[in-house]
Amino acid sequence: MSKRNHSWNENKYNRFVNEGRGQGVGKEYKPWLTIQDFPSMGRVSRILGWKSGRIHHLFSDLQARYFYMLEWEDTVTDIREHFPLLDLEDTVQQKKDLDFKLFTDKESGYAYTLSTNFLITIKKANGDNLYLARSIKMASELEKKKTLERLEIERRYWTGKGIDWGIVTQKEISTVFTKNIEWVHSCLYSYVERGFTQDELIYLSNSLIERLIDTKQSIRKVTADFDKEFNYDSGTGLFVFKFLIASKQIGIDMTKQIDLNLSNSTIEVKPRITHEEARRRCL
Repeated sequence: MSKRNHSWNENKYNRFVNEGRGQGVGKEYKPWLTIQDFPSMGRVSRILGWKSGRIHHLFSDLQARYFYMLEWEDTVTDIREHFPLLDLEDTVQQKKDLDFKLFTDKESGYAYTLSTNFLITIKKANGDNLYLARSIKMASELEKKKTLERLEIERRYWTGKGIDWGIVTQKEISTVFTKNIEWVHSCLYSYVERGFTQDELIYLSNSLIERLIDTKQSIRKVTADFDKEFNYDSGTGLFVFKFLIASKQIGIDMTKQIDLNLSNSTIEVKPRITHEEARRRCL
């Protein structure tokens, strides 16, 4: 099997542009880079997004964890990963002290198209959109000259655009918090794979909430009894419990490891949502 060609040149740049990469919003957005394009320093992930309804391409565990944080935040309405700085030359006015030669292909000499890890859309209280650009780096990477040079280029670019830019390292990302989100994340859209309709899932959700309220038993015991009562496969009650967390119909301290052996005293049951709102939360 031939190796994938990772070299960069004008033909590949034109192909990316013609494919619509870096363009669109929401479900229509196409990231400039995908996991098929370049090797990664860490583990890669392809995650179906709550906000966008499309597959997101993440190149490391750290990127994936930050992505889960954004997914959990209600004010975030869109997440565009690997957003290209296509108009870099026009946007960055002060360039003389920047070493762009660090970011050229060794074989072709063609300049790489730099990208920022995340361009985030936030819905403000007045309905306006606020945009944030964030670069995700391990703290140790900030000691490298090439990394610092690239980040300075990104900073100047987003400053020129009038968009808030910042660096996020592993120090700002809680592993426990993001692992909890990851644990429940797929439950908003995988109910179909379990053979449930939206209405069935809503009914099961309400039924489980009633049982969680009216008991002092552990979450594990309640969900196991739920399976027996409804004659469902083992794990169905736990799936519904995870759906209730993901859809925020129940509140639980996500900054602590979720312990199924604890009782319902650790759960806050939120006001009953309408059927339409419940359907909206079923992706």
